[in-house]
Amino acid sequence: MNNYDVVIIGAGSIGVPAALALTEKKLKVLVIELKTSPGQENNKKAIGGIRATHSDYGKIRISLRSIEIFRTWKEKYSDDIGWIAGGYSFPAYSGEDEKKLKDLMKIQYSFGLNIEWVSAQEYNELVPGINMKDLRGSTYSPDDGSASPLLALNAFYFKSLEYGAEYKFREKVINIKRSGNSSFEIITGKSKYSAKYIINAAGNYAKEIGKMIDLDLPVNSDNHEAGITEPVDRFFEPMVVDMRKAPGSANYYFYQNNEGQVVFCITPEPPILGIDNDSTSQFLPMCSQRMVQIYPRLLNLKVRRTWRGQYPMTPDGFPIVGRVKEFPNFINAVGMCGQGFMLGPGLGEVISRIVTGELTKEDQKALQSFDPYRDFSGMEQFK
Repeated sequence: MNNYDVVIIGAGSIGVPAALALTEKKLKVLVIELKTSPGQENNKKAIGGIRATHSDYGKIRISLRSIEIFRTWKEKYSDDIGWIAGGYSFPAYSGEDEKKLKDLMKIQYSFGLNIEWVSAQEYNELVPGINMKDLRGSTYSPDDGSASPLLALNAFYFKSLEYGAEYKFREKVINIKRSGNSSFEIITGKSKYSAKYIINAAGNYAKEIGKMIDLDLPVNSDNHEAGITEPVDRFFEPMVVDMRKAPGSANYYFYQNNEGQVVFCITPEPPILGIDNDSTSQFLPMCSQRMVQIYPRLLNLKVRRTWRGQYPMTPDGFPIVGRVKEFPNFINAVGMCGQGFMLGPGLGEVISRIVTGELTKEDQKALQSFDPYRDFSGMEQFK
């Protein structure tokens, strides 16, 4: 009864979509999760943005597939997951930022991304009332969007149950052992399980799981805070990403979700390392000041709450996805760098093809960016 084809450690943004994709292929899958239900770590702290406007083929390819899954989910399965194709935008307020964005667009075009440069006046039509002082224009990717992390992950979870996935909640993996030449024994605080394949999708705790097979994963979490306002009638469409640095922050971003609430987040600088879920008194004044400066129409919105979550980071800003050389049936899918929600559905399908040996040439090309054995010397732009 405790024998499985695949055991996934972590029922979050990556683990649940991977379970869905694997059970669609008729594999016997168990997901082990320390929390009481799926998505209780960083997935429920995600702000819901979903974009393919990255600087690299791997992330663009995976995210385009994720967007397709999010976009068509309600049509296929009747579950409303809050999908809105509002687009993403990166306004430029300096010549230097304009050049960076336009240079990046050349790369994005080459990978088939639907993105354009809009003038300052055109951007004011997308985000009416945006601060026009020094605005030079903006990128705009209309196919990007947002969905509810809560609704989406639970939709994936219940669909995976229909396909036969099993979940064990309130269980902590405490050890992993080789069992023969081609399987593993997974030991939790409550039971033991055997599986041919293990997928490490443990998010903040990926490093801890890696150590169980003497693997030192370069994944370390840092803390980000977010907030949400009261709902109001829709008054702008795209996610607004302000790349300008300011004391305490590298950038910030906000959008209006499917319920009319404005959701916002900031990238601290310097990073706040560790796992700390306590909100701070510094975040809201810092972020709201910047938001009102760029978009004065936000001034009178009431903030309902703020919260804090983690970005499990790698040195170069790209995930680590692939087999472990010494243990080829141990697959890491870790270090999502705060983008697990948007990468999860597409990446889940790729993980299923790693297990079944059905990787396409496009998969293999995408996975080069996520190679666990790369030198981590690069850096994703605008992550």
